[in-house]
Amino acid sequence: MSTELPHGSPVAEPVLKVTGLDVHYGRRRARRQALRGLTLSVAPGETLGVIGETGSGKSTFARAVLGLVRASAGSVVVDGEEVTGHGPRQWRALRRRGVVQYVFQDPLRSLDPDLTIEDSLTEPLLVRGVARAEAARRGSALLERVRLPEDLLGRLPGELSGGQRQRVAVARALVTEPRLLILDEPASALDSANRVQILQILKELRADGVALVLISHDLGSVAGVADRIAVLYQGRLVETGPAAEVVNHPRHVYTRLLVSSAPTLHTAAAGRSERETLRALLSA
Repeated sequence: MSTELPHGSPVAEPVLKVTGLDVHYGRRRARRQALRGLTLSVAPGETLGVIGETGSGKSTFARAVLGLVRASAGSVVVDGEEVTGHGPRQWRALRRRGVVQYVFQDPLRSLDPDLTIEDSLTEPLLVRGVARAEAARRGSALLERVRLPEDLLGRLPGELSGGQRQRVAVARALVTEPRLLILDEPASALDSANRVQILQILKELRADGVALVLISHDLGSVAGVADRIAVLYQGRLVETGPAAEVVNHPRHVYTRLLVSSAPTLHTAAAGRSERETLRALLSA
């Protein structure tokens, strides 16, 4: 069965397909269910926002997709490959191919403090056998794509601002040309200007067919860039649908609470506020 991209282009299969996913932590009496029957998919070029408060299961979902936690039940298919039962060797091969990449919430911790920005960008390619000159060319091109000057290549992560480090982390994730990119709170620690810039960069990736999963506790921070939004509450998917529909006509009481408390959806400011910017992105 085919699905469709947000703009109507037919595709054969989703890049990510999760069906009936259960995840448990602990053993026996201390056993806790973190995900309950989660079913969702993401098509090439589609951006899915996964929203929920701390403990809702959104990070567990990401970890299950990446093979960092084992599913208790259900299925996870990444780029047509069933990965639910993969062992360490199979996951190592999948990660080496760069099919799925993950951008951590704190780029300062995810970037090696002793490596220059150029080394961080080229290392994944060198591991795959790409010639150093070609790796350097591709790293430089990606830095430009995330709107950073070339003179940052020789600097260390600690010499960059938070917004710059986050964009470097995105560039490094893209250097392997992934089919699926998962980002954990990509804009939560940034100021308003950097937040909007990061979200605009992510929106542009859809043209390349990259499937994006944006994980956040703040509905407003992803509403302007996501095609669809999935709302998790206590490990369950309680609502999903087109971003504009979820924001403007939330059905579940928990979603309504998230909408009402989203600061980026309810900020009044002189001139073009961030809320207006996000709405412009949403309607584009």
